[in-house]
Amino acid sequence: MKKQDLFATGLMTFALFLGAGNLIFPPSLGLEAGTNLFPAMAGFLITAVGLPTFTLIVLGRISSSQNLTRPLPNWMGSTFWVLLFTAIGPAFGMPRAVTVAYEMGVKPFTSSDHLMLFSIVFSAVTLLLAFKPGRLVDYIGKVMTPMLILMLLALACAAIFSPLGMPQAPTADYQNNAMTNGLIQGYMTMDAIAAVGFGWVIIQAIGSKGVTEPKDVANTSFKVAVIYAVLMSGCYLAMGYVGATSTPVAANAANGGEILTRYVAGEFGAYGQWLLAAIIVMACLTTTVGLTNACAEYYKQSFSAPFSMTATIVVVLTGVIANFGLEQILKVSLPAILVLCPVAIALVLAAFVFPAKRSLSFTFVAMVVTAFVFGGIDALSILGQMPESMSATLEQSLPLYNAHASWFLPCVIVLALSRLQSVKSALQAKMAN
Repeated sequence: MKKQDLFATGLMTFALFLGAGNLIFPPSLGLEAGTNLFPAMAGFLITAVGLPTFTLIVLGRISSSQNLTRPLPNWMGSTFWVLLFTAIGPAFGMPRAVTVAYEMGVKPFTSSDHLMLFSIVFSAVTLLLAFKPGRLVDYIGKVMTPMLILMLLALACAAIFSPLGMPQAPTADYQNNAMTNGLIQGYMTMDAIAAVGFGWVIIQAIGSKGVTEPKDVANTSFKVAVIYAVLMSGCYLAMGYVGATSTPVAANAANGGEILTRYVAGEFGAYGQWLLAAIIVMACLTTTVGLTNACAEYYKQSFSAPFSMTATIVVVLTGVIANFGLEQILKVSLPAILVLCPVAIALVLAAFVFPAKRSLSFTFVAMVVTAFVFGGIDALSILGQMPESMSATLEQSLPLYNAHASWFLPCVIVLALSRLQSVKSALQAKMAN
C-alpha cells in the first residue's frame, strides 16, 4: 500500500472510533483526577486504546472479522454478529450519535425542537457517504478527518498554552488508585466491541487498495492500528488535560459534555460554540458512516443482502429510534452491550492464541460461554441489579469483580488449559511418529 493510502486508512480508522463519547468522557476523568491526571490517563489508555488496538491487530492477523467466529457453530457465530451489529448499529450506537450531535451541535443555537429535521438531514448525509464504501477512505481519511484533527488541535493548543486554570487535588477515587480507576474507566468505554465491528470496514478498505495476501493484510493492519493508537492517545490526553484545567469554569459540571462546553466558551467565546458544534457533528458523522458500512458489509458477506438495501434499512431505523425510542432502546440494549463486550474480547483472545482454527471449536465455544456467564454477572453489577448480599460475597471470592472484569481470569484459565492440551496432543503425535 502506498504511504499516503496507508496514512489515510489510519486517519479513517481514528475517525471511525472518534465519536462524541470519546470526546466528552476524558474531560470528566481529567477534572476528577486533577494532579493525578497522568497515572489515571496511563491506566485509561491501556484499556481504552490498548484493547481496540490489540483487536485490530488480531483481526488483521486472521485476515477477516468473520474468521473470528469461524470455529463456532454457525448458529452461535451468526447470533453473535447479528446481536453485535444490532447493538452498535441502529439499536444503540448510531441513534446515540445522532442525538448527541443534535444536543451539542445544534440545540444550543435554537430555542425550537428540530430533532426530527436534523435526524433526517444527518441520516441522509450518512447514507450518501455510505453508498460508496470503496471511497470511504477518500471521504473520511483524506477530507473529514484532517478537518476534525485541526479543530481538536486548536482546542488542545489553547488548553496547553492558555489554560483556564491549574489541575486541582484529585477526588477520593483518584487519590490513591488513580491508575486502577483509569483502567476501569477505559474498559468501560467498550471500544473493544466497536473494534470488532469496525474490523469489517478497515479490512475492506485495506483490500480496496490492492492488499489481499494474508501476510500483507496482517502487516498493513498492524501499521493502521499503530496510527490509530497514536492519534487516539493524543486526543484522549488533550481532552483529559482540558478537564484537569477546567476547574474555574466547570467545578460543578454534571458530565464531560458540560465541561467541554464551558471550557470552549471560556477559551473562544461565541466562536468556541461553533467550533465545538463542528467537532461534535463531524465526529458523530464519521462514526455513523462507519457503523452503517460495517452493518451493511456484514449482511452482504454473510447473507448476500444487497449493500444499498441493508444500509438504507439501518439508517432509516436509526433515524426513527433517535426520534421516538432511544430511552426505551437504551434500557434493552445496554445490558446486551455489557455482555457482548467481554464475549467479543474473549473471542479476540482465543483467536490470538489459536488463530481461528476450526479444529479447536470446543475452546472457542467454552470461551464464549464463560465470557457470557461472567460478563452477565458484571452487567448485573454495573446496572445495580445485583443483590447486596450476593455482591458482597462475589467481591470477596471473585477476582476483578470490583473492576467489572470478573470474566477475564476464568477466560484466561480456559485458554491456558486449552493451550496445555494442544501442546500435549502435539507432543504425543510427535512421539507416535
